[in-house]
Amino acid sequence: MARRGDTIELAVLGLLHEGPMHGYELRKRLNLMLGWGRVLSYGSLYPALKKMLRANLITEVAATTTPTSRRPRITYEVTEAGNEHFQRLMSEVGPTAWEDDNFDIRFAFFSSTDMEIRLRVLEGRRSRLQERLARVQGELERTQAEVNRYAAELQRHGVESVEREVRWLSDLIRAERGDESRTPAPGAPTGSD
Repeated sequence: MARRGDTIELAVLGLLHEGPMHGYELRKRLNLMLGWGRVLSYGSLYPALKKMLRANLITEVAATTTPTSRRPRITYEVTEAGNEHFQRLMSEVGPTAWEDDNFDIRFAFFSSTDMEIRLRVLEGRRSRLQERLARVQGELERTQAEVNRYAAELQRHGVESVEREVRWLSDLIRAERGDESRTPAPGAPTGSD
């Protein structure tokens, strides 16, 4: 399982790879990316930014003040070392790439990833979910008589959600393996990105 700080670092580098941003904008974009289940506080973001500054992965750009606030607004941008680190992180293939904590963030930046790496990550994620699905379906069969109607519905919902994600991943994998000149599935970048 990826450490939360590593996930934040990957997401910040990916966003700054797109262009400079100030802390408020970074937090807003990170929260959109992470989803409602994993809200990021300033108490998590700013220590991560300070650590990345010390590691020379990002730099602070001249602070500006706004008409509504006297506090300077610090803008961050990725350094060359940060770009290299981001590319290295995005090229890693292994369990941390497809686990729940990291997959969504990596997927958001797939356009910065080689097609072979995208395929390996998608296949790894699908395989992991298929293992989980088999385990949950087995547990569901064993416990069906023991649980109340609502617990059974919750388990069924979980199974359907995983089945839906496995189908989605299979569609993405088929699109990646197809002719690169054709239009990929929504959300799946081409190999030329």
